[in-house]
Amino acid sequence: MKGDSEESIESTRPSSLQVFATNSTLHGMSHIFAYGHMTFRRFLWTLSFLGSLGLLMFVCMDRVYYYFEFPHVTKLDEVAAPNLTFPAVTLCNLNEFRFSKITRNDLYHVGELLALLNENYQIANPHLADPEVLALLKAKANFVNFTPKQFTMTDFYNRTGHDINDMLLQCTFRGEECFALNFTTVSWHSLLPDLSFGGFVS
Repeated sequence: MKGDSEESIESTRPSSLQVFATNSTLHGMSHIFAYGHMTFRRFLWTLSFLGSLGLLMFVCMDRVYYYFEFPHVTKLDEVAAPNLTFPAVTLCNLNEFRFSKITRNDLYHVGELLALLNENYQIANPHLADPEVLALLKAKANFVNFTPKQFTMTDFYNRTGHDINDMLLQCTFRGEECFALNFTTVSWHSLLPDLSFGGFVS
């Protein structure tokens, strides 16, 4: 008698899945794994839950597949302009200054800034320079009996910066050939190796 009563208690005790479903916030779980026998209402809840889960998985897989197709849209608008304004041109050169234009006075004032000389006015890293360049640098860095003169960065940039006459190889605008004379320097960048030129073709 005692064994039969224990078996009946065990059979009516809810399973771990039913306890989890009852306390779960997932919609429909508590209706599917409710206590008692399978009913038509639980069957409908099961179908609805599985259908929703299948639809979710289908949409997710469809979006993932669409993502790996890498879709893109290219839109191009063409505008015809009868008269074009001569554009501003920016020329970038990693070598800001022409070494051939640097004087002994320049080296005295900005040699360390240019990483050509150290704080003792001696050539920095001479083993990295070409023999010809090193020879010229030694001649310019000879400050024995040298008296420094006035120095301005504006004059230094104007004198040692790159010249468009040396850089402009070919220029054509609106079917006409343009030359260095058609360009005018409009700005100098003291910290960046960029020259901006603007001009027009007459």
